[in-house]
Amino acid sequence: MTAPAPLSVRDRVSPEEWQARVDLAAMYRLTALYGWDDLVFTHISMRVPGENHHFLINPYGLLFEEVTASNLVKIDLNGQIVMETPYRINPAGFTIHGAIHAAREDARCVFHTHTPHGIAVAAQAEGLRPLSQQSLFALASLGYHDYEGVALNEDEKPRLVADLGAKQILILRNHGLLTVGRTAAEAFLLMYVVESACRIQVLAQSGGQPLVTIPEPILRGIRAQADQVTLGLGAELVWPALLRKLDRVDASYRN
Repeated sequence: MTAPAPLSVRDRVSPEEWQARVDLAAMYRLTALYGWDDLVFTHISMRVPGENHHFLINPYGLLFEEVTASNLVKIDLNGQIVMETPYRINPAGFTIHGAIHAAREDARCVFHTHTPHGIAVAAQAEGLRPLSQQSLFALASLGYHDYEGVALNEDEKPRLVADLGAKQILILRNHGLLTVGRTAAEAFLLMYVVESACRIQVLAQSGGQPLVTIPEPILRGIRAQADQVTLGLGAELVWPALLRKLDRVDASYRN
């Protein structure tokens, strides 16, 4: 008799986990499409729906444009692989993500980048400045974390969590940007906003002219409405449009 074909990843997981896999794979592909990737480095992680405290993260060594729903790696809160896979993960990759997932139940998706514009602003003493409308949305829920070297030190976790607090955006000094969201859509749109704000700031600074900052009363008003601002960015509206864009470019992320 012919042995039965092994079950696919889709056949081995719940419909809820499969949807999380598709959304996370889409985030990796969109990150590559927008030029925010850093070869095989940086990470996006997603909590698997359910009570097992499992997470999905990229297979180490694949470009973001190669990530699919099936090849994402499932791990536990300690970064140990819990589902058979030919791939491994970057141990430094889940240090930051694991700390935030453990501390924030609402942080179902954690998104970290090393973009040149993001790092450029992260290296500036003043950090992100109120120079654009995009910056106001980011400043409404923004924290900073000082650089402590490559993220391998367990002792750094509580400081990282404290610096993020209840915010949704974190600038990692000399390192990059990080956003957290209740959904892939929310984490992605927050990254789009803060990345845009950083790019605008660097471009404005390169012009050699005095910069006009947005007045403090307007900034205070945005901060006072932080919940409404971050919830009202239209993440759930833009996400289907982004998936349609991806499907036109290359729908293999769904495999």
